[in-house]
Amino acid sequence: MTSQKRVHYFGKTKSEGSKEMKDLLGGKGANLAEMTSIGLPVPPGFTITTETCAEYDAIGGKLPDGLLDEVHRNMALLEEETDKKFGSEDNPLLVSVRSGAAVSMPGMMDTVLNLGLTDKVMDGLANVSDNRRFALDAYRRLINMFGDVVMEVPHHNFEDEFDRIKDKYGVSEDTDLNEAGLEELITAYKTVYKNSTGEDFPQDPYQQLEKAVEAVFKSWNIPRAIRYREINEITGLLGTAVNVQTMVFGNMGDDSGTGVAFTRDPSTGENKFFGEFLINAQGEDVVAGIRTPQNVDEMVKWRPEIYEQLLDVKRILENHYRDMQDIEYTIEKGNLLLLQTRTGKRTGLAAVTIAVEMVVEGRITQQEALLRVPANDLNQLLLPTFDSKAERDILTVGLPASPGAASGKIAYSADEAVDRTHEGESVILVRKDTSPEDVSGMHAAAGILTSTGGMTSHAAVVARGWGKCCIAGAGEVVIDEQNRTITINGRSFGDQDVISIDGSSGELMAGDVPREEPKLSEEFKSLMEWADHHRTLQVWTNADTPQDAKRARNWGAQGIGLCRTEHMFFEGDRITDMREMILADNLEARRVGLDKLLPHQREDFKGLFTAMQGLSVTVRLLDPPLHEFLPHEEHLQQELADRLQVPLEKIMARVTQLHETNPMLGHRGCRLSISYPEILVMQATAITEAAIECKQDGIDARPEIMVPLIGTSKELSLLRKQIETTIQSVKEAKGYNELHIPVGTMIEIPRAALTADEVAKHADFFSFGTNDLTQMTFGYSRDDVNSFLPNYIRHEILERDPFQSLDTTGVGQLVAMAVSKGRNEKKGMKMGICGEHGGDPLSIRFCHQIGLNYVSCSPFRVPVARLAAAQAAVKK
Repeated sequence: MTSQKRVHYFGKTKSEGSKEMKDLLGGKGANLAEMTSIGLPVPPGFTITTETCAEYDAIGGKLPDGLLDEVHRNMALLEEETDKKFGSEDNPLLVSVRSGAAVSMPGMMDTVLNLGLTDKVMDGLANVSDNRRFALDAYRRLINMFGDVVMEVPHHNFEDEFDRIKDKYGVSEDTDLNEAGLEELITAYKTVYKNSTGEDFPQDPYQQLEKAVEAVFKSWNIPRAIRYREINEITGLLGTAVNVQTMVFGNMGDDSGTGVAFTRDPSTGENKFFGEFLINAQGEDVVAGIRTPQNVDEMVKWRPEIYEQLLDVKRILENHYRDMQDIEYTIEKGNLLLLQTRTGKRTGLAAVTIAVEMVVEGRITQQEALLRVPANDLNQLLLPTFDSKAERDILTVGLPASPGAASGKIAYSADEAVDRTHEGESVILVRKDTSPEDVSGMHAAAGILTSTGGMTSHAAVVARGWGKCCIAGAGEVVIDEQNRTITINGRSFGDQDVISIDGSSGELMAGDVPREEPKLSEEFKSLMEWADHHRTLQVWTNADTPQDAKRARNWGAQGIGLCRTEHMFFEGDRITDMREMILADNLEARRVGLDKLLPHQREDFKGLFTAMQGLSVTVRLLDPPLHEFLPHEEHLQQELADRLQVPLEKIMARVTQLHETNPMLGHRGCRLSISYPEILVMQATAITEAAIECKQDGIDARPEIMVPLIGTSKELSLLRKQIETTIQSVKEAKGYNELHIPVGTMIEIPRAALTADEVAKHADFFSFGTNDLTQMTFGYSRDDVNSFLPNYIRHEILERDPFQSLDTTGVGQLVAMAVSKGRNEKKGMKMGICGEHGGDPLSIRFCHQIGLNYVSCSPFRVPVARLAAAQAAVKK
C-alpha cells in the first residue's frame, strides 16, 4: 500500500521532493521542498507522506512499524544541518508539526509549534536566546497547542486561565504579561493539562513528536475536516502528510515578527503585494485572529529591508510558479524565513483578473488562463451588489475580507446558522472570530462578520474560497452571545434584526439594503471571448419567459434548450382556465378551456421567439401530471368551486381521481398527450401560429417541439404524426408554408436510451433530461435523496451528488449509448443536454467528450458553462 520511503527530507544538504509530488507530500511539503531547491530561505525539515496516513487508517489507527525509525534518522539529519540537538538543554532544536494534504484546506488541520520543549529544555532555550521571557512564552504556547490539538483538552480551559492571570497582573495583551506571570501561567496550564488527560505534560521530546504525528493523522477524519471536504467536493485523496520543520521564532522581541501574504490581492486580483504581519508574534497569531495585524505596507516603517526582500520573494515565486502565491513567513531577529507557499485562494473576480493579466504579462497562454479560473467561480462575479444609490445606515467599517453583498438576521453560532437557514431564514453569522469547527455554519450563512482577525484570518480565507461575503476585524462590534445582542457605538441589535454587510467595502449597515446587478470587468469580457474562441460545445439556456431569455442571451446563450410550458399556466388568471379544462367531463368541454388558453400560449411563444430572434427555441410539451395544477387544500378548492360555479364535491372528486401513488412515474409527459391529444394540438397550434406571426413581422423565429418522457419509439411515432398534422393544418389556415419546425424528444427514461436507434427514426433531435434519467437509473427520488445522500458522500460510496454532477459511469453510459445509437441511425443528429447538469463543469466536460452539440442551463449559469466548455476543449 505504501512506497518504501515514508519520510522525505528538505534542506540545504539535500531536498527529496518537488512541487510535482503534491499527491505524496501534500501541497505544503511539496512546495517546501521546491522552495528549498530554488534557493529561498526555508527552515529545514522533513515530510511524512500521505501514503503513510492511508496506511495508518488501514491498520486501525496505528503508526506503521518502522516509521519512527525513519523519523529518528531524519531528525539526525536535521540536527546535523542546524547544529542543534532535539531535546538538548544546551542548544535545543525545536520543531513545528503541521498537516498538509494534496489540496489546500485552510484551517481544517491543526498545527503544533515549539515541539521539543520541556522544563529543562526551556531553561536551555532561555540561556541560548538570552531571553527568558521568550522561552517562557514559547513553552506556554506548546502546552496550550499540544493539549488542545494533540490531547483534545478544551481550548477554553487554557484561555480561562490566561484571562485570569492577565487580570491578576493588570494587562490586556498577551505580549504585556511579564516573566513572573508567564511562569505562573505555565504552572496553571500544566494543571489544566493533567486534570483533563490524567497525566503530566510529557517531558520526553520524542514522545511529544510521536503523539503529534499521530494527532495529525487522526485529524484527517475529524468531523470538521470531513465536512470541509464534503462542501468543496474534495475526494480521492490518500490523507494528509505531516510536515516537521525547524522552528524559527517571530516572538523574540521587537526585531522579530510573523506574517501571511499574497503576491497579488486575493479579493480583486490587483498586482500588488498584499498581506498582514504582527511584530513579536508567532505564525498562528495571524491566522487565528487573536490580534488584529498590521497591513504589510506598514512594514516599510518598521523593517524596510525585510519588505524589499519580500518583494523579491514575490517576483521569484511568481516567475517560478507562474501564478499568484500565498506565503507564510517569519522574521527572526531581522532574518526573513519562508514557512510555506501555495497557490493562493482567491475570489472569482481575482481569479479572472489574475489569469487575464498574466496573459498580458506574457507569463501564461490564453489556454492556461482559461484553465486557471474554476468555472463555478464565475458565479461570484454574477452575484448582485448593493445598489450604489441606496441609502446606507453605516454602523461601522471592518476589513473587506471577501466581496459580495449579504443581508440577514443575526446568528451567533454555527449550529444556529445551519438550523435557521434550513428553516428558510437568511442569516449573517456573527462571531468574535471563526475556527474550523464553524465551517458548516459559515457555509450555510448568507454572510460572515467577525469582530477580530484580519484579511488572512480563518474566516477571510475560507469565505474567499467559497465566494462567501465576509467582513473581518470589525472591532467596534461588541458581541453578547448570552443576551443575544450585538452593540456598535451604542446601538444594539438582536437576533431578529436585519443587518447588511458589504464584503467589498467592509461596511456593516443596519437593515436590508437593496441590491443591483453587477457590472462586469473588461478582464471578464476578455476571458469570455477566449472561451468562445476555444470551445466547440454550444451553450443554450433553460428559459420560460422573455425576461429570462433576454438575460441568458445577454450572458451569451446561443438558443433555448428547454422551455417548460407548464410554468406558463400559472401566470395570472390562466390557472383558472387550466383548471376548468382539467375539470371538464368531456372532450368538448375540455376544448372550451383549451380555446381560452390558446391565445395566452401564442403570446408566450411570440415573446420567446422575439427575444431569441435567429436562435432555436426548444419548447417542451406539457410534462407534469394534471393533479399538480389543482388545489389540494379544501379552502382553496372551495374558492375554485365558487369561481367556476361548480359544486365543491366535483373538484374534490376530480382531485381524488387524478391522485397517483407515484406521480413522477405516472400519468405525465407523452402519456398525457396520448390520453388527451387535444392538449398537444392546442400547444402545437400556439407554437406554429406564434412562429408564423413572428415571421410575418420580420422576426426570425426558430421553434422546435420536444416530446417529453418517451419510453418507446411507438409513442413518439404516434405523437409526431399528430404534431405534424397540426402544424400543416395551421400553415394552410394561415396561408404560410415557409416554416419548418423540427420535432424531437427528451431522452429521460433508460429504455429510451437503450433503444435510441429506434426512437431516432421518429426524432429530429435528442435532448437528454438528465434529472429524470438520473432518478430512474439510480432508483433515487430526488425529492427524498437528502435523507441518505450525505452519508453516501461521507463514505465515498458516491463522489458527489448525482443530481448536481452527472454520474458519468452509469447515467453517462446511457447517454453515450443513446448518442451512438441515435447517430448510427441518423448521421449528424443534433443532441444536447437540458437537465440541471447542463451548468455543471464536470458534466460539461463529459458532454464535450461524447460529442454533444450543446448544453442547456439556467440563464445565470451560461457564463459558467461557456468557460467550462472551453476548458473541456483545451484539456482534450
